[in-house]
Amino acid sequence: MDNFTDQKLINAYLLNHDQAALEILIGRYFQAVYRFVYYFVKNNADAQDITQNAFIKVWSNLKKFDHKKNFKSWLYIIAKNTALDFFRRKKDLTFSELNASYNDINLEEAYSDPAPLPSEIWDRQNLAEELSRILDKLPFSYRLVVSLHYKDGLTFFEISEILNKPLNTVKSQHLRAITQLRRLLIKK
Repeated sequence: MDNFTDQKLINAYLLNHDQAALEILIGRYFQAVYRFVYYFVKNNADAQDITQNAFIKVWSNLKKFDHKKNFKSWLYIIAKNTALDFFRRKKDLTFSELNASYNDINLEEAYSDPAPLPSEIWDRQNLAEELSRILDKLPFSYRLVVSLHYKDGLTFFEISEILNKPLNTVKSQHLRAITQLRRLLIKK
């Protein structure tokens, strides 16, 4: 059942009450949604709570899911809205604080090697730290688009649905982010 599409898993759960199908569907996306939420809250416990709440919302609204749409995009929209609800309840956190607290991807994961040499570990750590510092110089909206596209593997269309922005805006933010990254890298 692991190789079933999202739609087949949803149908197996809704039509046959197959709990295993639901568990596979949740397992398929849990870590990615957690990382997405963690980008916003920068707190492990809050990210876990929000992620769990998002999946509870998914579970309780699965019957309402429009099967013509992409499940992954729908899931990310729910996660984003759940995180925004969290911030609304936590009124002492302003958007500028959210913007400042955002910290991009742990790039070391992207360069993991089963048995790297110590010099490789050092080089990778320095590269990851340098890329993280450079990414931090980008505006929040650019970092978010870059993270969703490269870390989570989402298409620009999916990102536009998740962020509720026009597709061309997302593409433009991506292009501007890449352009700024190049400029910042050349200056180094």
